[in-house]
Amino acid sequence: MSIVTRTGDDGTTAIMYARRVPKNHTRIEAVGTIDELNAAIGLARALDPNSPANGHLVRVQKDLVALMGELATDIADLDRYRVDGYSRITTDNVAWLDSLAEEIESKLGKLSGWAIPGPPPSAAALDLARAVCRRSERVVCSLIERGMLENRQIMVYLNRLSDVLWLMARTAGRQTP
Repeated sequence: MSIVTRTGDDGTTAIMYARRVPKNHTRIEAVGTIDELNAAIGLARALDPNSPANGHLVRVQKDLVALMGELATDIADLDRYRVDGYSRITTDNVAWLDSLAEEIESKLGKLSGWAIPGPPPSAAALDLARAVCRRSERVVCSLIERGMLENRQIMVYLNRLSDVLWLMARTAGRQTP
């Protein structure tokens, strides 16, 4: 099957279970923002291929793929999504990020004040990923407020992830605020 389907030429796009929505739908905005976040994390990994953080970042990227699937599922199709065995973001995903944040903080020591994004490139890419993550939180919040998303762990996960990305950027930059 070709990537060029022409089905989106009318300004709609497919979500899970063959539903179609406008390309500017809040659900698509959420999925697209998570896709940008995943790409920014990939950039950070590519800029520092030997970083000890890369294993953690790959796990985050896999979580984000699952998260996109859940965001791309209409609330009316959630039971089917669960029955089909697709991964969901759970308290276990959040607990892992909590533990990762604690591990990084224990190595960095006490941080205070503001950090200015910048060199090295991998730190800048992680700060970019953090900013995109914060934007994704805002879009996901809109889905929750509109009753279009049940799983509030997605919001918790993204909130925690932005903290972890901030910590990783400080580690990559070897700078403290």
